[in-house]
Amino acid sequence: MKIGLIKEGKTPADNRVALTPAQCKWIQKNAPGISIIAQSSGGRCFSDKEYHLAGVEVAEDMSSCDILLGIKEVPADQLIPGKTYLFFSHTKKKQPQNQLLLKTILEKRITLIDYECLEHEDGQRIIGFGFFAGVVGAHNGMMAYGNRTGLFSLERVYKQRSFRELIHTYFGLRLPNVKIAVTGSGRVAHGILEVMNLMGIHEVEPDDYLKRRFSYPVYTQLKGHELYEHKETLNYSREEFHAHPELYRCKFLPYAEQTDILMNGVYWEKNSPRLFEKDDVKTDHFIIQTIADITDDVNGSVPINTGDQTIEDPVYGIDKDTLEKTAPYLKNSIDIMAVGNLPNELPRDASRYFGEQLIKHVLEDLLGNSSDIIRRATMTKDGKLTEPFFYLQDYVNSQS
Repeated sequence: MKIGLIKEGKTPADNRVALTPAQCKWIQKNAPGISIIAQSSGGRCFSDKEYHLAGVEVAEDMSSCDILLGIKEVPADQLIPGKTYLFFSHTKKKQPQNQLLLKTILEKRITLIDYECLEHEDGQRIIGFGFFAGVVGAHNGMMAYGNRTGLFSLERVYKQRSFRELIHTYFGLRLPNVKIAVTGSGRVAHGILEVMNLMGIHEVEPDDYLKRRFSYPVYTQLKGHELYEHKETLNYSREEFHAHPELYRCKFLPYAEQTDILMNGVYWEKNSPRLFEKDDVKTDHFIIQTIADITDDVNGSVPINTGDQTIEDPVYGIDKDTLEKTAPYLKNSIDIMAVGNLPNELPRDASRYFGEQLIKHVLEDLLGNSSDIIRRATMTKDGKLTEPFFYLQDYVNSQS
């Protein structure tokens, strides 16, 4: 069986990979009958030469491969008919920009296994770049607050060669008595907390956070039961919330009265309650100055997120009165850090982390007799949507 690592075709280009050269070398040594071909690419964080030196064939033609691994959406005109692909398709939420992609996948009778849909039985994601999105997003959020206030300064992440080198930039960092709210409990939140702790920011309980200011920098983590409650029972059930988020309301607003920086790491669906509404930011009670919307849903859990910025220019402002987009760091604005490909700032570390998960949790089932995990994540097969994704049929059929 041949596995192909395809070059990324989406614009802006993504420099991450599904498997590093060292991981490819390990697979070819420990999985007899498996060979890997890396499609030649000048944009990867690992060079063609590094793959070649690891004993991986480097070629342009991927047509001989059985399974093709990418990262971001594959341009429709680059899809090879009849193949099995794994990548983030960003179609499960009926994203308008990827409707043509899913249509083409069906027309070309491609089997699509979406990384985002690889889940344990309880719904926990198995694979992703969330941890490094959290790391980079938290750093960038702190950087934006430092730029706004002039109280400290941070280097850009992408200028560091590794996560280890990034950590060294925190030595000697002196932060003001800032208050930071961290939302979420998944991989993104874990990445945020890693940076909070590396920067020497103290964790406090939500109750204490709401009651007073501190003489040192603090953060509090707000998980599901702190953020949401059932509209009638006032209780919280994780299973019910994910199945019927429309039955819940958000309890975040009191924290907006005590927070300088919001680090948002909550997963958001269309029917989920937002952390706050747009008009809330116009009040004097809303004192948040910087929002790092790391999960980055436009008009989502952070409704004043108007869209992606770039790695080079990650921050913009939202005027508190008009809610119009402005330059960052203006007196009457709230700064928003929203970038869709944050892990690209630490691509080698992020790719290594991703590949480890892929090998540990997915590869054996993928190459063997499949599994419930693989079946649940298979969106299309033989030109049709699979049963868990029948709900996308109207999205595929739509003419818009």
